[in-house]
Amino acid sequence: MAGHSKWANIKHRKGAQDAKRGKVFTKLIKEITIAARIGGGEIETNPRLRLAIDKAKQANMPKDNIDRAIKKGTGDLDGVTYEEGFFEGYGPGGVAVMVEFMTDNRTRTVADVRHIFSKHGGNLGVNGSVSFLFERKGLISFSTDNDFEAIFEAALEAGAEDVKDEGDSYEVLTAPENYMEVRDVLGENGLKWENAEVTMIPQTMVQLDGKQAEQMLKLMDKLEDNDDVQNVYANFDISDEEIARIMG
Repeated sequence: MAGHSKWANIKHRKGAQDAKRGKVFTKLIKEITIAARIGGGEIETNPRLRLAIDKAKQANMPKDNIDRAIKKGTGDLDGVTYEEGFFEGYGPGGVAVMVEFMTDNRTRTVADVRHIFSKHGGNLGVNGSVSFLFERKGLISFSTDNDFEAIFEAALEAGAEDVKDEGDSYEVLTAPENYMEVRDVLGENGLKWENAEVTMIPQTMVQLDGKQAEQMLKLMDKLEDNDDVQNVYANFDISDEEIARIMG
């Protein structure tokens, strides 16, 4: 497995999303609440809210949960005030890691994230230490069972920036603001993606194996398991053979 979709593929293999469905819902509710607080409760005029609701629907979140989160954001229901941002750090082997957080207590979150880094062979860095290595993009991944030419033609016609054959997957890259439109057009063309999201794409990759590969996967898992962490992005690459060995 190559590139930035690796962690998504690993989580899919592990079934981690199903096992942690409650945590996934908690993170999505935070995102919807903040999006509604910043841009209002109407998806027609709030692209961030539309994207958050779309992710919630992909996770099969009940409509009532979504509606309550919007109302907490707009102030129609009492809710917690969250702060959002990024922590930057390094994992085993010098892997660049970006941690997107939403928290009601920054002091607690910083302490927790620093502890997770140090326990799993990494360290928390300063703002700007690794962010220049990442670019925000829409990413739509397909299995190689699909017709590459069909994906290529539909994606470019819809306004995608690039379509790549990564060997084990086909990947469509878009500007963040064009992501929903491109994804919808691909769906209308009968193309079914495996993973679709707006994410941070690393510009360089660090190859890991052995103990460092094991530590990196544990670091990613523990960071994502933290309630205040929304997403984790990293520029590691681990071979299929290593993944199979680690996961037994």
